[in-house]
Amino acid sequence: MLSASCSAFSLSTGPRINAGVRSSDLSLSAVKRDILKMPTETPMVPYKPPGSDYAQFIDIYSRFYRDRIMMIGKYIDENAANEIISIILYLRKEDSTGPITLYFNVPGGDLRPCLAVYDLLMQTRENCEITTVNLGLCAGMGALLCGAGTKGRRCAMPNARFLLQRTGMETPFQGQASDIGLEVANMKKMNDKMEVELMKMTGQTSEKVLADMKRDFYLSSDEAVRYGLIDKVLLPAKKKRATTGQDADIGAFEGEDVQKYQGQEGSGFGSQKDVSNRSRDKKDDDYEPPAVKQ
Repeated sequence: MLSASCSAFSLSTGPRINAGVRSSDLSLSAVKRDILKMPTETPMVPYKPPGSDYAQFIDIYSRFYRDRIMMIGKYIDENAANEIISIILYLRKEDSTGPITLYFNVPGGDLRPCLAVYDLLMQTRENCEITTVNLGLCAGMGALLCGAGTKGRRCAMPNARFLLQRTGMETPFQGQASDIGLEVANMKKMNDKMEVELMKMTGQTSEKVLADMKRDFYLSSDEAVRYGLIDKVLLPAKKKRATTGQDADIGAFEGEDVQKYQGQEGSGFGSQKDVSNRSRDKKDDDYEPPAVKQ
């Protein structure tokens, strides 16, 4: 094997060749450029500590933590749940009454670790205002966590989706038949507890929740508002700056005056009713092609 490397290039000839063969005779297809990467895959942003004259680069998630913002964008297992719990406890230690913002884009989570995070959120929101935002998808236990924020501060983007479903066993379980039966019974009991918490959160009846949870139950943003899982959909404000004086970013959306949810006539953003009304107002054969001058 003849190999040569220089800077960010590596050269490999594949099969063994004679020593008399010159490198210029090698095929260019054997030259492969290594990918140039930053020292870390986490995006780095500049941050100037208070009282310092110079800024330093820190990872973007640590920068979020300084503003009491968390991005939860992965499957929540035991390790992820411990990380979330430790960060929330740290934020509570820093300021026991300060607001906390949680952004979710969660493909799901294990039942028991997520219930631990849920219990902490329910305890924390007694003293702290917790804002939750669904950026794209909150599936399984992620939907329950997104609905665990402070009432009136549970939000979602217009195209976000929710998936409510019962959670199965996290890992394969083996042993005696009696032990397997106990594990299954315990898992069913925890799922029943999750459904009870969902009833309290949404105000739905037990019969409706049980019927909805028999199969995967998808909700759009406006459907989640009507279901009681969240409080509002974040629509862009007409003004460039929010009324609170903050920059109009993802957390400073407005538009409650144009939303039609819960107790108001009409339906929400992108509903079937709105689509049907538009289709009735416009005939199918009223299209006329533009005139072409000869």
